[in-house]
Amino acid sequence: MRPLSLDEPTNRYLTFEEREEIAILNAKEMGVREIARVVGRDPSTISRELRRNAATRGRRLDYRAGVAQWKAQEAAKRPKRAKLASNPRLRQYVEDRLAGVLRNENGRIVAGPDTPAWKGLGKPRRADRKWFTAWSPEQISHRLKIDIPDDESMRISHEAIYQALFIEARGVLKRELVAALRTGRALRKPRARAQRGSKPHGHITKEVMISQRPAQAADRAVPGHWEGDLIIGTGRSAIGTVVERRSRSILLVHLPRDPQWGKVAPTHNGPALGGYGAEAMNAALQRAMTRLPLQLRRTLTWDRGKEMADHADFTLDTGTKVYFADPHSPWQRPTNENSNGLLRQYFPKGTDLSRWDAHDLEAVALALNNRPRKVLGFRTPAEVLSEQIQSTQNSSVATGQDVEEFCGCFPCDGGGEKVIQDQQVAVVQFGEELKRPGFSSVLF
Repeated sequence: MRPLSLDEPTNRYLTFEEREEIAILNAKEMGVREIARVVGRDPSTISRELRRNAATRGRRLDYRAGVAQWKAQEAAKRPKRAKLASNPRLRQYVEDRLAGVLRNENGRIVAGPDTPAWKGLGKPRRADRKWFTAWSPEQISHRLKIDIPDDESMRISHEAIYQALFIEARGVLKRELVAALRTGRALRKPRARAQRGSKPHGHITKEVMISQRPAQAADRAVPGHWEGDLIIGTGRSAIGTVVERRSRSILLVHLPRDPQWGKVAPTHNGPALGGYGAEAMNAALQRAMTRLPLQLRRTLTWDRGKEMADHADFTLDTGTKVYFADPHSPWQRPTNENSNGLLRQYFPKGTDLSRWDAHDLEAVALALNNRPRKVLGFRTPAEVLSEQIQSTQNSSVATGQDVEEFCGCFPCDGGGEKVIQDQQVAVVQFGEELKRPGFSSVLF
């Protein structure tokens, strides 16, 4: 055993004399705040000291100055062996979720793009990046408590994972795993995000402004309210992204180019050949959204792009009301903007997005929908969506508000209640689909 040291530490740490005084006052059953006032330390310091450095041999916390001093001295020894180095099972868990491969609903590996070997630099600028499972260190840290609740040895802080990646001396995780982080930076540094806005267009009227959106969409209390946008690539390529505000479930819309693209010169006011003209966008978005029951697609909030110029037809055909954000206000669609940032790890700026077919998009969405999110208490969007389906199934009667909202989208000729009841049957059927393995794939 290392001998006890009574050397005077800096003012940042408790001295042996202070620990003796704490032991005496604690034995008198004085409260933490009262001890802190007497010793001249912060109450949190006293609380942490009594909890961390108490003797536990008698199966109860018994604070003694000598034991506390020895424990503090042992904890302060440096260098320490990293936890990931001493626990192979924990290291394997971290590596699998940080840099594991993407798989589709059938378990087959989706390779993604061919990329050059990592050279120790940051992510490539406007070029392909390797596809990883890519959980963040914080997601990994908190998800351990959910996946393995009974094994205290399977615990690690997100900062320990970052240090294992960025500090060479730790030497636990391979340095090239830095490329699996969403930012892809070789060095840790803050970076501000540039805001962008959109110019107003004639298809946006006062009736479809975000100020007219139901209040229930803003507080995320009711499922079925979505936000959407495009991520743009080179050569007029694009992918539609739609995100549910409550569960953060991501739905990717495949937008293939017109067969005439590259063969016929574009003409002024002619058909859009890039894949995300108003007509093509409307058709593709309808195919994606109508896979969901009506109760799970109440509203859709979009930016001000011209690709949604046919939003009135979309609402008429689907019953999903479309609203538009204010100019230069991406913060009004925060869920979608955040999700687009996550998707850029798989679809970087400056790359041709038309290379990826619907199955590739499905694999990426499946990975993100099964990635734990801090905002959801480190549950996955798929788990939250499943809960929403179960709660929707419990509502078996069409309310007057449901009928009014449905008939407000398009004429129902007095049959709105029957249509809503039919949709509730569809909810039950959809819930049964979600119980199948790989249920997130039904969204695509």
